[in-house]
Amino acid sequence: MNATYDALFTPWKIGEVEIKNRIVLCPMGGTSLFGWFELTGCKFDREAANFFLERAKNNVGLIIPGIAPLRDTFWGKWLWQNPKMFEELKVFMDEIHKTGAKLFIQLTAGMGRSWAITELVGPLHKNKFTRALLKPILDTSHELASPSAQPARWAPDIICPEMTKEQIHEIIEAFAKTAKLCRDAGVDGVEVHAVHEGYLLDQFSISFFNKRTDEYGGSFENRYRFAVEIVKAIKESCGDAFPVSLRYSVESKLKGFAEGAVPGEDYTEVGRGMEESERAVRYLQEAGYDMLNADNGTYDSWYWAHPPMYMPQNCNLEDVARIKKLVDIPVICAGRMEPEVGAQAIADGRIDAMGVARQFLADPAWVTKLIEDRLEDIKPCICCHNGCFNFSSSKGHYNTQDLTDTMGLARCAINAETMQTKKHYLAPAKKPKTVAVIGGGIGGMEAALVLAKRGHTVTLYEKSGELGGVFIAAAAPSFKEKDRALIAWYRREISKYPAITVKLNTEITDLGTIEADEIIVATGAVARKLPLPGADLAIEAIDFLRGTKTVGESVVIVGGGLTGCEIAYELYLQGKKPTIIEMQDDLITTPGICLANTSFLRDFFKANRVPVYLETSVKAIAEDHVIVTDKAGTEHRIDTDSVILSVGYKPAPLAKKGGKVHVIGDASAVGNLRTVIWGAWDVCMKI
Repeated sequence: MNATYDALFTPWKIGEVEIKNRIVLCPMGGTSLFGWFELTGCKFDREAANFFLERAKNNVGLIIPGIAPLRDTFWGKWLWQNPKMFEELKVFMDEIHKTGAKLFIQLTAGMGRSWAITELVGPLHKNKFTRALLKPILDTSHELASPSAQPARWAPDIICPEMTKEQIHEIIEAFAKTAKLCRDAGVDGVEVHAVHEGYLLDQFSISFFNKRTDEYGGSFENRYRFAVEIVKAIKESCGDAFPVSLRYSVESKLKGFAEGAVPGEDYTEVGRGMEESERAVRYLQEAGYDMLNADNGTYDSWYWAHPPMYMPQNCNLEDVARIKKLVDIPVICAGRMEPEVGAQAIADGRIDAMGVARQFLADPAWVTKLIEDRLEDIKPCICCHNGCFNFSSSKGHYNTQDLTDTMGLARCAINAETMQTKKHYLAPAKKPKTVAVIGGGIGGMEAALVLAKRGHTVTLYEKSGELGGVFIAAAAPSFKEKDRALIAWYRREISKYPAITVKLNTEITDLGTIEADEIIVATGAVARKLPLPGADLAIEAIDFLRGTKTVGESVVIVGGGLTGCEIAYELYLQGKKPTIIEMQDDLITTPGICLANTSFLRDFFKANRVPVYLETSVKAIAEDHVIVTDKAGTEHRIDTDSVILSVGYKPAPLAKKGGKVHVIGDASAVGNLRTVIWGAWDVCMKI
């Protein structure tokens, strides 16, 4: 192993529990060992158990599964009322301990105003009759209960009810009872979720959200009382030697309701600022917490706790390192942490361990590969959130994520097997075949790899001189370093399989010329055209991204979807002056794109005064300006040096599916990396 990473592989202690190394698998929604959003009620989740066991065998030091609600989301049963689940947990803990890893269970008090109300559930809650009818199955008022009556983060037109003191005491009691069952099952510790990310306990601690006048609101001590009483109850039930971690946000990065502060912005903190945080961490340590698992942010500034690719790497380190100086208990830092930076921070005593989450979804063996000096073999997480947390929202909409997605978090766009091994798995082909794959983009490369691993012989045809397809353009912006690393990973993986023959600079126009048992068409999509005067003067988004066409200082981007917004962001970083024209009433309205990603871009453009024209259409394009029409029908002229068109794509299949011909990826239906990769598996598993 490279000596750069030595500090990551030194032992440390949380209380009296020794951890073999300083790499922590941080909690992610959907990886709870007690299930997640289970319609049948919570139960021991074997899929999650296998997920963690594989990573434990691959040298992670400490595992913290995703949140376990103390009370089942459906049917309202308390976790401590399900002893069978803890019996299964005990057997699993024996398996974990054989690997040398340790495991803490994360228990949650709830989400309050941050509960991600879906488009399906929202109307049911707003109607008193359906809310009452639904209550025995899904008590939305309980799920939304907050420190004070206030608008829900995901549904501003829904007012969350104020939590009663009786409910608070029930939760405290449930923490104590459930923690004891965890301890008795051999769990190494528990983590309290959370004075973090704007969840329920964080809402209690922040005066902006907490307007109570009883002993749980008002003063500093009152606002943190809930979290303090929880740890005291756990310690009384489990003993002082049983470690209790706290998931903690150093700063809220909060400007107002549903409005966060982007990196480098000059703003007034209305949540928890550094001054209060410095007091709070000492107070929470004195209360009995044995560790702080820390980063930044709330659901209103979600991109700090769930950093998309636009956020700087190691984005929370400086803030977390600052509070580390003030406590004697271990402090973990999470948030796009890079191993070399984490190792140096540990060696310098600035943090005690490095928290990593979604990289474990993309590559379960990345720690082993790090140890073995096989960094080039690590499949990189690209921070897209398309599979793991694609809660999406835009103006006038709640969480638009499909219910089946809500029930299946912590999957991975670029690793189809993650948390869905019953759906996507590799099985030897019953009859090895010759398969031609037309198109060397991500979909074509994924298909070739799956087929080769199953025992088929593959010829991969690509009309250009390199593999990567349209994703090469998508990966071009300066902040897409992980995307570029993913393309490099695919090219290396393809080269490892003798069963895959790659033919570059080979364009196939007639499938009749191909001799193969099966043919997969992965020819992608082409840009849509706008039928308006002067459209030929504009630059296609893909031509700009590929660098084949350049732009001037001021640039109008027609289309405020994800690609258009990313282009505008890149232009701003280059020092240019972008303007976005979008027909919808908000930017990036497509479902399935995580709010952490979209809210960053919206907040960034607002903070940096990037002109955004919503509900506006382009009427004509000229050499030095565009003519647009707003929602009132009024025409405006916008002067510009260049115009970029980013108005979407349409499938461009070489042939229709049928017989031995299969069409995958954007050639079938325009989607995202997740639909491309998972769709390739759906087809290739059946050949």
